[in-house]
Amino acid sequence: MKLSEYFEKTKGYGVLATADSKGLVDAAIYSKPHFIDEERIAFIMADRLTHKNLQFNPHAIYLFIESGGGYNGRRLFLTKTDETDDAQVVDSLLRNKEYKNAAKFVVYFRIDKAIPLIGDGDIL
Repeated sequence: MKLSEYFEKTKGYGVLATADSKGLVDAAIYSKPHFIDEERIAFIMADRLTHKNLQFNPHAIYLFIESGGGYNGRRLFLTKTDETDDAQVVDSLLRNKEYKNAAKFVVYFRIDKAIPLIGDGDIL
């Protein structure tokens, strides 16, 4: 199954982990990624710690945990490639219009590696 199909069909929640230029780590709850294609994704971000960390260190990990108990899910190893604060682009991807008025960015990532939540077997 393609990674985009997996995320489209699977319920769960995600955590995006980043680190600043000194290696201090942060983790934040994030919704499912927006798939640009099978090798690139995007997240909508407010101008908070996760976004600030990515200005200095482009690497991140997205941990997705499937609903229903157990240890099923995916880990995506990511590298930031671009970002935009264009309101039309943000609005086109915004799933929850309740957050429309907060300052937001669309941050794009290359998927460097995708593996199961537990273990190290490649998915890509």
